[in-house]
Amino acid sequence: MSRPVVVKALWGAAVLVLVAGCSSGSTGEGPGAAPPASVSSPPSTSARVSVAGTLAEGLKSPWGLAELPGGDLLVSSRDERTITRIDGRTGAKRPLGEVPGVVPGGEGGLLGLAVRDGWVYAYLTAASDNRVVRMRYGGGEGDRLGPPEPVLTGIPKGSVHNGGRIAFGPDGMLYAGTGETGRTGLAQDRSSLGGKILRMTPEGRPAPGNPFPGSVVYSYGHRNVQGLAWDPAGRLWASEFGQNTWDELNLIEPGRNYGWPQAEGRAGKPGLVDPVAQWPTSEASPSGIAYARGAIWMAALRGERLWRVPLSGAKRSGGPEAFLTGAYGRLRTVLAAGDGRLWLVTSETDTRGTPGPGDDRILRLEVR
Repeated sequence: MSRPVVVKALWGAAVLVLVAGCSSGSTGEGPGAAPPASVSSPPSTSARVSVAGTLAEGLKSPWGLAELPGGDLLVSSRDERTITRIDGRTGAKRPLGEVPGVVPGGEGGLLGLAVRDGWVYAYLTAASDNRVVRMRYGGGEGDRLGPPEPVLTGIPKGSVHNGGRIAFGPDGMLYAGTGETGRTGLAQDRSSLGGKILRMTPEGRPAPGNPFPGSVVYSYGHRNVQGLAWDPAGRLWASEFGQNTWDELNLIEPGRNYGWPQAEGRAGKPGLVDPVAQWPTSEASPSGIAYARGAIWMAALRGERLWRVPLSGAKRSGGPEAFLTGAYGRLRTVLAAGDGRLWLVTSETDTRGTPGPGDDRILRLEVR
């Protein structure tokens, strides 16, 4: 695996000499530092990444990230149960307050965020379950979050594998990635909301056209989904934690079975969907993903790198490439910002990293 020339631009703009590394294919979010970056002759690559700067720093256990109309960002703190507004140009931070009812613990807490029509949606761990709530937020100067209203309750919770990513699809429906909380049987149980990708209306009802009548379940057989993104053709992609062998990037189709716990990675078994890409568990622990410049970009926690998976329609057009390996530590969330730009959130303060001065931070990336 090739790694970048050691360039660690934590405080300003820098261009990293690109590292491209092909992989054939984690044990949850677990620790495990990547080997230090080393100087080597970088192989040829089809893409280039520049770290244009640091938007914000000093964030504690950041997890969810959502863009407001106008370009400002909302970021959630998993452990502190708070949402902060960040100016998309200056990085100035304005706390919006603590979200009531969040009970942090292990990998649970205040997780994914989404914004739509004057509402802020949040995926959170409560006393009895994981759930999706929404809060009114006008977005003006001095506006505060309204009280949380339940959208969907009853998602299984645990100390691990809580999923937590939410996003609105191009169809206007709300999608959520969940985990099986370590109870592997939940992934194949279509009556359970654990180990699934869920699709619902903004009010939390089963979305029209869902594959199982009267159910929000969209796909099943997942271990722990923490990344959701759509390509320009409206295809849904999802990242998923493996156990001991393979982490996955999957193309999601309604009603399909993605194999867990019968399969981890490519299995070639009838009735199970194989991943489009897979990684050894030491190189990934994938969390957020985003689509930009013809590829899926995937943030890796244990792997401490940003993966690029080039696509041609519904298929991979080349091997995965690794960027920023070891330069910024654990990477939690990546969000497309248009025009080949990405926001990237680090995750060194999540109890499994080694935080340094300024951690955690939101980085501005440009990809081409």
